[in-house]
Amino acid sequence: MNIHPLKQDQDNGAPKDKQRVVAIHKLIPNLITLTALAAGIMAIQLAFDGYWDRAVLAIIIAAILDALDGATARLLKATSEFGAQLDSLSDFLAFGVAPALVLYAWVLEESGPIGWIAMLAYAAACALRLARYNVMQHKKLPVWKRGFFAGIPAPAGAGLSLLPIFIWLQDPEFFEKLAFANFLVGFWVLAVAALMISRIPTFSTKQLKLPAKMAMPALAAAALLIAALVQAPWPTLTVMAIAYLVSIPFAVRYFLKLQKKHADTEDLTDLALGALSYDDLKKKD
Repeated sequence: MNIHPLKQDQDNGAPKDKQRVVAIHKLIPNLITLTALAAGIMAIQLAFDGYWDRAVLAIIIAAILDALDGATARLLKATSEFGAQLDSLSDFLAFGVAPALVLYAWVLEESGPIGWIAMLAYAAACALRLARYNVMQHKKLPVWKRGFFAGIPAPAGAGLSLLPIFIWLQDPEFFEKLAFANFLVGFWVLAVAALMISRIPTFSTKQLKLPAKMAMPALAAAALLIAALVQAPWPTLTVMAIAYLVSIPFAVRYFLKLQKKHADTEDLTDLALGALSYDDLKKKD
């Protein structure tokens, strides 16, 4: 007696050859992203409880996980549109909402209107930056431009916005005497928000490649950095944030040099204002 081949493979009425399956290991990048999101939520909770150091460390952990999820997805060949959108939503919470609320609970609440404005502006800037990235990520760029971010990325923005806390945590009793200047933190957060929505070129580590002979020195430097973060987290994070800030003018200078070499006509003023053309924002057909 002949049996139809599809009837042999039926499971709940659906042929097995039509069912889609996902390898478990391909879910690992999304799990890392969700862990980063959870770290961002935990930072908010810790800040409301007054644990400023733990709240900051939770955001730092989220930044480390954010760097790992994309690399893991590429390594496991598990990149997907779903993963990209989940990563953006996680970034907005961990590096947009969480730092804004941590800073507000720390000193911005006591800074008057400027504190409230800074909190809202920073969170909005992060959302705008991520939305722009989602629109522009499929745009083909010249090879030389791939070595730069447009503006400072969300994790770097979170780190720079938290720089006042890094400094304060090194000697809270001393800085309590400077509480009258809390409003300056609001202006600092506004400046970081402006850098996030700008398209000022900053160095991208995604395109960074090292010669094989530099692999061991790079690993040794990474081990030294990890040791410094464990033993002296606040001075180390302060130095890292300032070093990143100092690197921005060098990135702009190098970008202009390459721009001249490749006869690119993009106006640096437009980059500073975050300007985009209408064609850049049009929905793809």
